[in-house]
Amino acid sequence: MKVLVVGGGGREHALCWKIHRSPRVRELYCAPGNGGIADVARCVPIAADDVVGLCAFALEKAIDLTVVGPERALTLGLVDELEKRGRRAFGPRRDGARLEGSKVFAKQLLEECRVPTAKFGVFREADAAERFVRANGAPLVVKADGLAAGKGVFVCATEAEALAAVDEILRARRFGSAGSSLVIEECLEGEEASFLALTDGETVLPLASSQDHKRIFDGDRGPNTGGMGAYSPAPVVTTAVHDRVMRRVMAPVVAGLRSRGIRYQGVLYAGLMIREGEPKVLEFNARFGDPECQALLVRLESDLVEVMLAAAERRLAGQRLHWDPRPSVCVVLAAEGYPGDVAQGDEISGLEQLRDWRHGVVFHAGTTRRDGRLVTAGGRVLGVTALGATLGEAVDHAYRAAGAVRWRGMQYRKDIGARALGRLS
Repeated sequence: MKVLVVGGGGREHALCWKIHRSPRVRELYCAPGNGGIADVARCVPIAADDVVGLCAFALEKAIDLTVVGPERALTLGLVDELEKRGRRAFGPRRDGARLEGSKVFAKQLLEECRVPTAKFGVFREADAAERFVRANGAPLVVKADGLAAGKGVFVCATEAEALAAVDEILRARRFGSAGSSLVIEECLEGEEASFLALTDGETVLPLASSQDHKRIFDGDRGPNTGGMGAYSPAPVVTTAVHDRVMRRVMAPVVAGLRSRGIRYQGVLYAGLMIREGEPKVLEFNARFGDPECQALLVRLESDLVEVMLAAAERRLAGQRLHWDPRPSVCVVLAAEGYPGDVAQGDEISGLEQLRDWRHGVVFHAGTTRRDGRLVTAGGRVLGVTALGATLGEAVDHAYRAAGAVRWRGMQYRKDIGARALGRLS
């Protein structure tokens, strides 16, 4: 088979790393890729949102399966266009990708399907949104409707913060068309978890549980990011919670989409808040999470290509996934200034010491090669991902490896996995 992976971040490196190991794959391409992906796939200089260019490449190379990593490519309809040209793709079509591309659409679907979620209001006018804030009081969560690179969500502890978020989204138009409307919802309490599943629009095949760390600083402080680390499994997702999520969230949502004429296939990702064993949905994503993907795929023992094909061909029923019982931890190494503006082009050192690292894999996110040197090329730069006999051992392996890497201004959280270790103890 010939496989094309679309994207150039840590998630796509993990996908390429896993797909490369499938005996079914003869040629593997990644567009645009990064400095680490080049070790396992042929990188091609096509942007991940260049739908026309990606379709032309898939036809030229007779690609058998295109795996779409980033959400923007999905919301632009890349899967639709590939299928029109007779090419198989893994990921939802444009109509299904609205589940992530529009928070308004997602919340209204959840309400319609009676899926547990936070109480909310939808607004297009700033004055009406501000009246809602004053009437309900803080804490509140304010979300731009559309895609905003993980930065359009404001967790507001005070009314003043919520009013400022409304002003940024609806008046200052910080997020452009993505902020033409917004959702304001109650701030749920509990512990977050990521619940991912594969689906072909009928069957829902759950992946192992995981937990992301969104805030930039230790102790969940500072602004939200795309994700500063993850681990799998998440102890908060007990067997009982898992069953509730499948029964009350995943199955109703897939059925609700189908009732709207949307045959959703690909990854269905529910961000959950869990309190006293009861899960509520915070948001949906229409693709693998980043960095949850890294933590999950180092544990997956099954052939990922086989199950992706099964989802794309609507024959997921009867498929099974097998997991390494060892826990995993991914620690994201980020550039100085992230999640704001960052410098690029700083040389990365220390990775040569981890070339044959027996405890895990260092996945590249924002890297590129320049004059034979590996340099930074983004906010999140590397994802140091380790396995261990216990979660504590995986944490130790990951941080010991992270300590070997250097570049000017490198930053990372020192408490990835701490909440789970506290729960286990």
